[in-house]
Amino acid sequence: MIKKKNSNSGREVKVLAQHICMSVFKMRRVIDQIRGRSYEETLMILELMPYRASYPIFKLVYSAAANASHNMGLNEADLFISKAEVNGGPFVKKLRPRARGRSYPIKRTTCHITIVLKDKSKLFLDESKV
Repeated sequence: MIKKKNSNSGREVKVLAQHICMSVFKMRRVIDQIRGRSYEETLMILELMPYRASYPIFKLVYSAAANASHNMGLNEADLFISKAEVNGGPFVKKLRPRARGRSYPIKRTTCHITIVLKDKSKLFLDESKV
């Protein structure tokens, strides 16, 4: 899902990924490393991180930049991550068979990732006008 917003601080692209089967705490460990960084630096960091959580975030950031350049005509080199957050999603409930015909519930956590990309050049132009 992409939302385009025209605000005073420049154009921004908002991307949302839902129902990722991973813990919120594991995702936040990676998201905290990329918040506020440029697009190119973010891709390098995510490629070299040894965590499993970095792959869905990498795909989301890459897709957001591709959509920003294709749909809004923004340059990928000027983009930076202005906002990145991870929120909890619903639990996936399963049953595991146990001894004597009993069952044991398993709750698998999911999360929602929200990333907002902004254009650096537009941001600096708007600040100079003020």
